Amino acid sequence: MSTKQFIYPHNLRATANLWLWGLRDFTILCIAALLSVVSLVELGFIVPAAATLCFGFLTIRRDDRTVLDFLGCAVRYFITSQQEFYWRI
Repeated sequence: MSTKQFIYPHNLRATANLWLWGLRDFTILCIAALLSVVSLVELGFIVPAAATLCFGFLTIRRDDRTVLDFLGCAVRYFITSQQEFYWRI
C-alpha cells in the first residue's frame, strides 16, 4: 500500500504564507497597524507605528527564514561565536 504524495505545496506540509509574511505574522501585523493608526490619529503618538514597521520588516519571510533569523545568525557568527584562524607560512 502506498501513501499519497502531493506535489504542491511541498506535499501539503508547508506553512501558510500571505505575501511576504507567515499567516500568524500577517495577522499580528494587521492588528498592530490598526492600533498604530488609532494611536497616531487620536493621541499623536508615533512610537506604535514605528514598532509596527520594525516588526513588519523583521518578520519578512523568504525560503522559510525571516530577516530576524538571518540577523541572529549574523550576530552569532560575527560577535558571539569563537572564530579560529590558522596562519601558515
